Amino acid sequence: MKTKSMIFSLLVLSTAIACTKQDPASKDGLSSDKTLTQPNAALVDPPTTWKEHWFEHNQLLNRVFKDSNVAVYYDDAVDRSITWPYTFLAQVWSYTKKTYGAFGNESPLYVILHTGKYSGGHPSTYMDASHDYRNVIDCGSGSTQAWLSGTGNDLDLTTHEVGHIVEGASKGVHGSPAFDIWHDSKWMEIYIYDVYLGLGRTADAQRWYNLVSAGSDNYPRAQSHWFKDWWYPLYTQYGKTAVLNKYFTLLAANFPKHVVSNGVTNINEYSRKLNFGEFVHFWSGAAGADLKPLALTAFGNKDEQGNDWTVQLQQAKLTFPGVTYPGSTN
Repeated sequence: MKTKSMIFSLLVLSTAIACTKQDPASKDGLSSDKTLTQPNAALVDPPTTWKEHWFEHNQLLNRVFKDSNVAVYYDDAVDRSITWPYTFLAQVWSYTKKTYGAFGNESPLYVILHTGKYSGGHPSTYMDASHDYRNVIDCGSGSTQAWLSGTGNDLDLTTHEVGHIVEGASKGVHGSPAFDIWHDSKWMEIYIYDVYLGLGRTADAQRWYNLVSAGSDNYPRAQSHWFKDWWYPLYTQYGKTAVLNKYFTLLAANFPKHVVSNGVTNINEYSRKLNFGEFVHFWSGAAGADLKPLALTAFGNKDEQGNDWTVQLQQAKLTFPGVTYPGSTN
């Protein structure tokens, strides 16, 4: 996911923290080089050097830190005095695994930072060949002073990319069925907020809340306030962290999947995308409450393509009877 460097203004919020590639777990998101250069890499000690071979990236990376949660790699331009990723991203990854479960064989999060190049960021998961079957966040900046502060956007951008691993590989299933609905950054708004709260970073949680609660998007309709009108009420009224995890649990248990080869083994992968009515149905199941009124208030009754999602919701109740909540029975 290419993530543009954030400028903290609401005017540029939607592009600042947003990746520009497709679904992080779709085959279209893989690099053209799909060969496995280091078989079962996630099961061995992180290498001391790692040569990039994805997208336009071609740097020889050096490992600067490792523990049980993270393996941190810098290119030659990154200031070696920068150490905040060692602790912060280890905490983010530990919290993420505690909340959503394992991503592979409890492998570390591979953190790659670039200075003066590759502005933005992207993820990869342990199911994908593109980054040698590792859970990876790869972030860069055009600035020669990149990553020095360890505050604000440094935290937001790197945490954002971890959130794509969650949506793309939770519960042992590859893919993000909701990606075409929430696009690159809307899931990240609540994921990042929850991570900051979970890590006890109350000032960052408040800063993030202030930033995203005033933002708006043009999907599924103009002036959609995803955080203020959808995520925050859902999160605060229906179980906070637990409701986020339960959505992925219900999805993995009920949404259509098929078995595909990822180059070294067979994996479960979602076989299609959610429609908006199904999206509301699965989140209602996670909340244990009928979220149709909340969704109507937040988004109106049309999806991004102009379809009446309330009709889709009625069908979703029939298609997925295992997702239950008051009002789920037609």
